Amino acid sequence: MAPPLSIPLLLLTILVFSSTLFSSSEARNGIKISSLISQDLYNSIFLHKDDSACPAKDFYPYSAFIEATERFPRFGSCGSLATRKREIAAFLAQISHETTGGWATAPDGPYAWGLCFKEEKPKPSCHDVMIGRYKPTAADIAANRTAGFGLVTNIINGGLECGIGSDSRVNDRIGFFQRYAKLFNVDTGSNLDCASQKSF
Repeated sequence: MAPPLSIPLLLLTILVFSSTLFSSSEARNGIKISSLISQDLYNSIFLHKDDSACPAKDFYPYSAFIEATERFPRFGSCGSLATRKREIAAFLAQISHETTGGWATAPDGPYAWGLCFKEEKPKPSCHDVMIGRYKPTAADIAANRTAGFGLVTNIINGGLECGIGSDSRVNDRIGFFQRYAKLFNVDTGSNLDCASQKSF
């Protein structure tokens, strides 16, 4: 059984990822997240989340992830199969960066250590960005905030990571996303970084 705090934390994280996911106007249409990300795939993404070296050991079980996503019927259910998988991969990459316990020479590489830690003004919805529904304002266009994974990073932590050229934290997020997209067998899309974007 999932520890009591893990489901609310995942719910909050998904809510941060998108403010429009819980609209009742668009149901999941019979698409189950578990059909897109099995427990085996989840475990292969988060190889070391239950490692004894991780403070969040046993905190993020697959069952909590599935239960949390069921509260947001639009998450992973909009667009083509590739779009749905890409959105899930982007979400997992972002939360992995925020909770990583990896390092450059970590076993299985630095991108296998997501969900190792628990910690964690109006902006666009990451969900809308990943499914192609993002409509940039004139200010967004002037700030070079173009759709793609880089914009998701900008939404989450642009004040520290975006508009400053190449940044190791951004590259870390991209590394997670590239690994997960490969496991999902989908391309990452364009605009992976936010080096030339002004933060929100």
